Amino acid sequence: MNWNDKLADTRKGLRNLNGAIPETASAFGALGKTVKEGGTLDFKTKELIALGISVCIRCEPCISLHIAALVRDGVTRDEISDVLAMSIQMGGGPAMMYAAKALECFDALSA
Repeated sequence: MNWNDKLADTRKGLRNLNGAIPETASAFGALGKTVKEGGTLDFKTKELIALGISVCIRCEPCISLHIAALVRDGVTRDEISDVLAMSIQMGGGPAMMYAAKALECFDALSA
C-alpha cells in the first residue's frame, strides 16, 4: 500500500463530497477549525488524540489525514508510538492491527 496515494485519494474524495454538500462541508470545516484553535491543548496534542481515536475506530483515511497533519507539525516516531500503544490498550487486537497501519503510514509520510 502506498500511503501517499491513499492520502491523495482521500483528499480527492473529500473534495468531491465537499462539492456535493458545500454547506455541510463548510460547517464541518468550521467545527474542526474551532476545535483545533481553541481550548487548552495545543494542535499537536489534539491531532495525537484524533490519531488514537482513528486507530480505535479503524478508519484508514482518518489515520492518513491525521498522520499527515502530525508530520507537518514535527511529531516524532516516539510520540506516534506512545499514542499507538495507548490505542492498543484501549482498543485491543483490532486497534493493534490499525496501529501497525498507522506506524507504516507515519514511516512513509515522514520519509
